[in-house]
Amino acid sequence: MKEEPVNQLPFAAEACPAESSCGDQLPSVQISGDPATRTSVLQTASKNLLTSCVHCGFCLEVCPTYQLTGDENNSPRGRLRLWREEAEGRLAADPLTVAYTQECVGCLACEPACPANVPYGEILEQIRHKHVDAHRSRPSWKLRFAAAVAERPWLFSFLSLPVRGWRRLGWLPHRLLFQGRPPVVESTARYAARMMQKHQPTGPRVALLTGCLMEAVFREINFATIRVLIENNVRVIVPEGQTCCGAMHEHLGLPAVDGLRNTNRQAFSADAVDAIVCNSSGCGLALSKTLARKTLASKTLASNLPTSDRHRQIPVLDVLTFLGQRDVVNRIRPQNSLARVYVDLPCHLIHGQRTPGIPENVLQAMGLPWQLAPQATECCGSGGTYHLQQPQNARQILTGKAAFLNEAQGDPVILATSNHVCMMQWNSALADGIIQRPFSVKHVIQLLDPGDQLVVRRPADYPGNRC
Repeated sequence: MKEEPVNQLPFAAEACPAESSCGDQLPSVQISGDPATRTSVLQTASKNLLTSCVHCGFCLEVCPTYQLTGDENNSPRGRLRLWREEAEGRLAADPLTVAYTQECVGCLACEPACPANVPYGEILEQIRHKHVDAHRSRPSWKLRFAAAVAERPWLFSFLSLPVRGWRRLGWLPHRLLFQGRPPVVESTARYAARMMQKHQPTGPRVALLTGCLMEAVFREINFATIRVLIENNVRVIVPEGQTCCGAMHEHLGLPAVDGLRNTNRQAFSADAVDAIVCNSSGCGLALSKTLARKTLASKTLASNLPTSDRHRQIPVLDVLTFLGQRDVVNRIRPQNSLARVYVDLPCHLIHGQRTPGIPENVLQAMGLPWQLAPQATECCGSGGTYHLQQPQNARQILTGKAAFLNEAQGDPVILATSNHVCMMQWNSALADGIIQRPFSVKHVIQLLDPGDQLVVRRPADYPGNRC
């Protein structure tokens, strides 16, 4: 265990206040809106949230930035202390507090490690908003432009048409672009409608979040998702009017996240479905927070939502979690294949959505030898926009995690995960020279993809089907 540094915090740690139910499950908070409302609610929530840390230090062992620096202020415990001291007026607004806030990856590994159940991720989001509202921090113009484009999916898709063409031709001019053959023109919504009409599955009905970056640049993953679901007798719809999940805006502290959430609440409450599925763990986490009542801070806020949002709870599931509840169709591979799959688990899947990981029956269905990558539950450094905002830290985090690939067995070696931003980060390991041998980056759903051989498996074909 790393020895804790001394004299790093501006004030000595205090015991948990007697009036604070530190060991109990704290209410989850997600407050958006105008800056004045956000500041007011944060001040009201400070006693229950910012004082709930019991200073046990369990978060230090799982925090990637603390492991990099050994700096107490660069840990969840340290940041909570800084935020609390500012909120209580005992510490003046300091650029160092902003800097330590920006250093946080947002991996949320601290949340399941915390015995006091501090909702660190939601506090972090509100602090980021507060810093931007107060002009204490400002994302780069490039990131603000990207966020503005993401708010308009049609524009993002149009502007990314050349990128889809480059990837389809095998030209990857940027270190974050991994190999793939995305459809250049046809949209995910149109493809889903066409495949549904052709194959007519009869099973559960799900709504698919297409995502902004996923749809604009990595659309082949959406198409593979549709084929896998339909092959497993799942009906797929792509709700009209859906937009960016807002994860990027959460990371950057931008106010447009509120409008995006409202748009998606309306889009995903319009159709009768059994579940909403996402093929990106970060987007899935953002959408689940958007649609879940428990993330609202007060009854007042909840009462302002449409009745359908307050009473009709549709589960938001990672598509692999959803498939894990079924007897998923197995891929048949050549017996002499030397390929080996190393599975990495995205932080926002296991820490954010609190799932145990990718279901084993889903991984078995890939038809390839697989194993969890070393440090599979630790952060790769992508962190939404973190790898763009803090590239040096992101590279250092990835370097230690990815080192095993230089000696990994398999031909080819495949690194598989379930988040396209993590896929971009892993691909940079090869482009940046961290890994010296070839390997490919795949979404697990792509390794389940029947491609042109799609045939719907009806219930009669799988009498043991659980759904």
